[in-house]
Amino acid sequence: MDALDKVLKPKTKRAKRFLEKREPKLTENIKNAMLIKGGNANATVTQVLRDMYALKKPYGVLYKKKNITRPFEDQTSLEFFSKKSDCSLFMFGSHNKKRPNNLVIGRMYDYHVLDMIELGIEKFVSLKDIKTSKCPEGTKPMLIFAGDDFDVTEDYRRLKSLLIDFFRGPTVSNVRLAGLEYVLHFTALNGKVYFRSYKLLLKKSGCRTPRIELEEMGPSLDLVMRRTHLASDDLYKLSMKVPKALKPKKRKNISQDTFGTTFGRIHMQKQDLSKLQTRKMKGLKKRPAENGVEDQGKKSKRIKKN
Repeated sequence: MDALDKVLKPKTKRAKRFLEKREPKLTENIKNAMLIKGGNANATVTQVLRDMYALKKPYGVLYKKKNITRPFEDQTSLEFFSKKSDCSLFMFGSHNKKRPNNLVIGRMYDYHVLDMIELGIEKFVSLKDIKTSKCPEGTKPMLIFAGDDFDVTEDYRRLKSLLIDFFRGPTVSNVRLAGLEYVLHFTALNGKVYFRSYKLLLKKSGCRTPRIELEEMGPSLDLVMRRTHLASDDLYKLSMKVPKALKPKKRKNISQDTFGTTFGRIHMQKQDLSKLQTRKMKGLKKRPAENGVEDQGKKSKRIKKN
């Protein structure tokens, strides 16, 4: 049995608080990411990992030492680091002749690799190469995905889900306009994924709504998809399972749409529209000739009854 799999009993209050933080919860903690450098990583891959760590702060762990491992062949070292640092997301960088400037991005479920996708870096502009002002640490980004591939192809659909998990940051209940200052844009086009980062500037427009401008902040990457390791449909569905305590209770005749708007259904008895009071208009009044015909019809019915 692995040393990290043993049931540990806390001996101090500090150790008890540490273990309580890692216990299963109804509402999960913010997902942390670990950024690992392979045994033969070059300067480009190392700088990419540093820039991604700058975007993920303070919800990231950067391993500076080289780790000789191959995620698609042996995943035990990644699972060990995941337990050690309590991270459910990872990014692994490596470089070799067969796969130059290689990035592997993935996520864990119960400290085991759920799915991971290998991306190749074709073009890279560092965060420090773009001489503009940067966003403060811990800013929650806005994520924009452009391209039909993200909705059509299964590999790109999983990549989109993986990128949302990696960069989404903490869950917030309210958003203020001044806090929207950071945009991550992903474009899928011609078999490539273009990653761009922008700072959002609010300019005066002469009215209440400000004019918005985008200023490239960096980093900038042109990526191409290589190998994939995707979870089966059953395991993926299990990882998305929501606890019963968090599921909203069903309320009769009340529903909500995707935007949170509440709709109610009212049940009423059948109405008699013949007794409905309408607006009186001269054009709708019956003429004397029509009244005479109706009176004759009523008299004939009475005679027949008698």
